[in-house]
Amino acid sequence: MSRIGKKPVTIPSGAKVDITGRTITIEGKLGKLVYEHRPEIKVVIDEDGKQIVCSRDSEVRDVRAYHGLTRALLANMLKGVTDGYEKKLEIHGVGYLGAIAGDVLQLRVGFANEVHKKIPKEVEVTCPDQTHIVVRGTDKQKVGQFAAEVRAVRKPEPYKGKGIRYEGEQIRRKAGKTGTK
Repeated sequence: MSRIGKKPVTIPSGAKVDITGRTITIEGKLGKLVYEHRPEIKVVIDEDGKQIVCSRDSEVRDVRAYHGLTRALLANMLKGVTDGYEKKLEIHGVGYLGAIAGDVLQLRVGFANEVHKKIPKEVEVTCPDQTHIVVRGTDKQKVGQFAAEVRAVRKPEPYKGKGIRYEGEQIRRKAGKTGTK
């Protein structure tokens, strides 16, 4: 049995779960998320209405994988609509900065032109100052995807550490060239 899949997901107070066929709708104070699970997996709310239980009939490898995946996605959705997800990015480098204009994130990170990234509707992006970017949202996948796309604009390089990195990320530094003697 899947170690993750067999754990029930506790429904926090303030969250409302509705299961209609294979479609699961989860609503909370921060928003609403919808997920349609695989037909091999059965998802039910227990008698008390305080936990979501995932189960499967088959022991086929793919079905076992979907069992754990479905449980993890439901747990992430519940956390997203109650607490939300957040990724923080730092911009390092002389003259490197980020700003928001409308629904576009503007990045000046050492290229000849500014890089413009369109901000998705499901994600909220703020810049507390010019060297920090905060990405928030209810959907864990969309928050992580947008943060990864922003980081990919200018990954931190190993010699001086310039670029966009996650807050607290350790960059492996390399020694530069040694001068001739």
